[in-house]
Amino acid sequence: MSSNGATTTTKLPRPRSSVVFDGPDRAHSRAYMKGIGFDDDALSRPTIGIANTWTEAMPCNFHLRGLAEHVKQGVRAAGGTPMEFNTVAVSDGVTMGTQGMKASLISREVIADSIELMARGYQFDAIVALCACDKTIPGCAMALARLDVPSVVLYGGSIAPGHWHGRDVTILDIFEAIGAHNAGDMSDEELHELEGVASPGAGACGGQFTANTMACAFEALGISAGGSAMVPAEDDDKGTVAERIGELVLNVLVDDLRPSKVITRDSLENAIACVCASGGSTNAVLHLIALARELEIELTMGDFERISRATPLFADLKPGGRFVATDLYAAGGVPVILKRLAESGSLHEDAITVTGKTIGEVATEATEAPGQEVVRPLGNPVKSEGGLAILGGNLAPEGAVVKLAGTERTQQTGPARVFESEEECFRAVKDQKIEPGDVVVIRNEGPVGGPGMREMLQVTAAIVGEGLGESVAMVTDGRFSGATRGLMIGHVAPEAARGGPIAAIHEGDKVTVDIDGRRLDVDLSDEEIAERVAAYSSPPSPFGPGVMAKYAATVSSASKGAVTA
Repeated sequence: MSSNGATTTTKLPRPRSSVVFDGPDRAHSRAYMKGIGFDDDALSRPTIGIANTWTEAMPCNFHLRGLAEHVKQGVRAAGGTPMEFNTVAVSDGVTMGTQGMKASLISREVIADSIELMARGYQFDAIVALCACDKTIPGCAMALARLDVPSVVLYGGSIAPGHWHGRDVTILDIFEAIGAHNAGDMSDEELHELEGVASPGAGACGGQFTANTMACAFEALGISAGGSAMVPAEDDDKGTVAERIGELVLNVLVDDLRPSKVITRDSLENAIACVCASGGSTNAVLHLIALARELEIELTMGDFERISRATPLFADLKPGGRFVATDLYAAGGVPVILKRLAESGSLHEDAITVTGKTIGEVATEATEAPGQEVVRPLGNPVKSEGGLAILGGNLAPEGAVVKLAGTERTQQTGPARVFESEEECFRAVKDQKIEPGDVVVIRNEGPVGGPGMREMLQVTAAIVGEGLGESVAMVTDGRFSGATRGLMIGHVAPEAARGGPIAAIHEGDKVTVDIDGRRLDVDLSDEEIAERVAAYSSPPSPFGPGVMAKYAATVSSASKGAVTA
């Protein structure tokens, strides 16, 4: 007999939920739950929180409500009682190029906070977090690390590529087509035709953009089960994977395999190496630093530079390469990347994963498709070093980030074209006022200055679409989408709104990007920079009191992960 009078045969641990549902004093809690379908037996079993980021407002997370049902089936089959709850999800793609994009990075903090509140309130014994779009993935992981209860992250999977004029296309093709349309190189009819096929269903954006980058990274980190991330969103096997994750979380509970045991210094370095080897998004720098902070693990931008220098770029994935996430799945998924990392000596193989296996075992058990070309062999990488670089220099005392996988250029010096917002810059691009050789500077788009540190794929893709991708560089205290390619330097810190040197740049100043030297400089003396920064004032925020103001008042520098206090 259980302590609440129900008959049960469960021997599974209930370290938290028993306080909520057991004993005569908790009759009111049981009464609430019985009224909505939970019986005595269900309430005497471990309660598993299913943290869902489902929304109808974008394709990335659109299918997660259905996927959660499979997770819950697995939980019940393994002897637990699932309780699903939801949180917010802001689409980077839908909001791109609007003021709404400022909500994206802020939503990461809200997701983490809301999952924490639900878990602390209901005292779930374990959690499965379902995620898909960019900020939902780190937001979920940050919450799990903060709570430190047995947990698993399940990525919803990538969308299939669209097909247009005999080739595969992704949403990046749409953004670049907008630039081509502005330049007169694409007709209204062609643009309309492309938009009808570029996003052909549910799932996250198909290239090695931020969502797939973080999904790969978290599989390498061990907080997601090996082989689970790259199963496409609408593949028949996704439901099966979800059921197995529901079963797995009960094993994680029994073994008390908490995030603090999985997320370690070594496993974070494995995640960074996976990002570098896959040509992943610059946003991984922000998110992994933020995640490390939750467990008080020291992680800096310098760690990304060190690991990228030592890690070959193995994956030939868009936006810099030829293939998309569904191709990576067909090639063998993330375990094949892990296999290459192990072969190159770039993997801490003893790091544990939520399955109980080490990451080295996951790499050893990788099933690589014969003849696959997505993940290059050890002796023939795409590049000898990884896909990210961290720059310093007099414009970025705290650092800046560039995605090397998206460009072959290593140097550019040119006149600064200075814009105080993304909108100002996009108007100039649309009016074809940017010239070859220009260094475009966009400021006041950092964590405080935005507020919210917008991604600016609309601008970068328009530049590429107008044929300027190999002749124009961009420098910003904001962010770039994982889909961005070209010589685009983001996360410049400190930001303009906090007195960073980017505030000192005037129109026409000579700016130098030196990837080989890892420097970003303006041709001014330290004294000139200090005088100009002192004289500069950022534009006022367009928002009044509310979440945006709270965020701006508490957020840290991009170099520290853009986390709130």
